[in-house]
Amino acid sequence: MDERTIPAPASISAEAQGMLHVAVNDDGTPRNALYPVPSPEDHDGWRQMQIAANKHYAEAVRGLAGNTTARIETRRIGPATVHMATPDDIRRPDAVYVDLHGGALVFGGGDACRESARLQADQHGLVCCGVDYRMPPDHPYPAALDDCMAVYAHMVDRYGADRVILGGRSAGGNLAMATILRARDEGLPLPAGVVLLSPQVDLTESGDSFQTNRTVDVVLPKSLMSSNLLYAGGAALAHPYVSPLFGEMAADFPPAFLQSGTRDLFLSNTVRLHRKLRRAGATAELHVFEAMPHGGFGGAPEDLELAAELVRFVRDCLPPQVR
Repeated sequence: MDERTIPAPASISAEAQGMLHVAVNDDGTPRNALYPVPSPEDHDGWRQMQIAANKHYAEAVRGLAGNTTARIETRRIGPATVHMATPDDIRRPDAVYVDLHGGALVFGGGDACRESARLQADQHGLVCCGVDYRMPPDHPYPAALDDCMAVYAHMVDRYGADRVILGGRSAGGNLAMATILRARDEGLPLPAGVVLLSPQVDLTESGDSFQTNRTVDVVLPKSLMSSNLLYAGGAALAHPYVSPLFGEMAADFPPAFLQSGTRDLFLSNTVRLHRKLRRAGATAELHVFEAMPHGGFGGAPEDLELAAELVRFVRDCLPPQVR
């Protein structure tokens, strides 16, 4: 495709337009496109990149979280490190939100994971369990999924599956869907609902938007194939537990909330998964935001609109409160 510069449309908020503007250089090249990515075999290079990226992720999540007040307790559940965030204003003490962080399946742990759990706890008025899952290069697949499964099974035992919400952004959306597929295969009950924010559910990158939104997405301007191969660690990229888009869907899947944007590199992931769930007879709602890149606009009115939709969805998925 020819190089081109696509201006921010007037159809989005001034704040969203500003975010798209500052995310590119004077020539229109996304700033995120300038960073070199190590090869899957360069484990030392990935470890160095993790240090820098995790610091950036933590700062970004703190900026989005603002003045969160939820209390954090870090503990172990099986092989997994989890951050349990309890909001001051807890509206549903009988339910839990399991938050699976993003970061290309390689980044976003530690401080970013803790702050994300606090943000979700305050937003939904629920105890939020942030799973600080193990990641490559030291812990490739299936370590992250094993951690998510251990935490999910624990929360089902403690709260009941109908009072567990699974939520994931980007890489976390991959793990949320993979957890549902594996839980079904292992005979566990499925959660009350699942939130999938621009989910990274196709590590083969077969969708149309991996081409049409290349360098248009100012957050994820290029292929993530190197990190995909690093995560898979030799497993087939098309395996349903690695790329959940290729799993078998069913009508009894939990209600799903799927979100993307017209400039999101993962737009095809999201719309293809939505159609697959609908064809299977499952309940799934799709929210595609105008000109939104991967991960949102960083606090623009559109992001607040999305947050309100999420609160409504989670509330509606949960059964009446146990008293």
